[in-house]
Amino acid sequence: MATDYTGYQIDYLRPIGEASLVPPTSPQWRVFKNPVAIAIGGVAAVLLEFADARIRSGVWDHSTYKVDPIGRSKRTGIAAMAGVFGPASAARRIIGGVNRMHRKVVGETPRGEAYRALDPELLDWVSATAGYGFLEAYHRFVRPMSPAERTAYYRDSEAVTRLYGVEHPLTSDGDFFAMLDRLSPRFEAHPINREFLDIIQSGKAAPAVPKFLHRALARAAVSLLPDAVRQRLELGAEFDLSAADRLMLRIAGRLADTVRDRNSPACQAARRLGLPGDFAWRSPAAQARLLGENPPRAPTAATT
Repeated sequence: MATDYTGYQIDYLRPIGEASLVPPTSPQWRVFKNPVAIAIGGVAAVLLEFADARIRSGVWDHSTYKVDPIGRSKRTGIAAMAGVFGPASAARRIIGGVNRMHRKVVGETPRGEAYRALDPELLDWVSATAGYGFLEAYHRFVRPMSPAERTAYYRDSEAVTRLYGVEHPLTSDGDFFAMLDRLSPRFEAHPINREFLDIIQSGKAAPAVPKFLHRALARAAVSLLPDAVRQRLELGAEFDLSAADRLMLRIAGRLADTVRDRNSPACQAARRLGLPGDFAWRSPAAQARLLGENPPRAPTAATT
């Protein structure tokens, strides 16, 4: 399957044998194969990014977000999938294209503060919100991740985040909260945050999915925000996640974790590497046993 992003074709099946930037045994493969975790974590990441006026203004003024928020979010998701599952050469091309677009993003917030998308502080924060958001969503709504798995998840993301220009990739949850503490005095409520949540709750992103599930998804994303951040963004009790919704999302997350879609990036990437298509769905112990007989190709100096 080839997926278009900014003019590039992402073929997860080819070139046969070409390694991805993230190894198939990584917890990242397990997290990113799950659409429920990606949806909840992605919304939480956007809320954390939009809390900073520099990022909010950059996205609002220099992208298609305000006229096509769903399309823009889907394109961001494609880039994230390519970084984890795509052939390393394709992932590099896509990330390079994103970086070229970001070079043009410069301006001022409504209060007159200058910003640029390639500001190292902003790059670090955008990367951190996505990394933490996806991991925490999987941990809470799919399956708990052990401390060792969380450490491996962050470690395995570095090859991708460095290509985006991130100077301080996360190595632990502590790194995320330290970065949050530095930036949170800048955070502020804004109508764009609620507008974004209204879009998510409306179900426009996936009309076939029942609307009540979209509402629960939005509230689940808000539940991932630290309490102090949620208070700053003025996301009150109307966004509380009920016990029934929490249970429903956990059931949905676990069911989604069992769906072995042959057309998914995770399945096709495994087949590209000569592994069974359901490799990402197997337990770490089962993966280790399989790799004892059929180790995947590791990235070479030319592809890392």
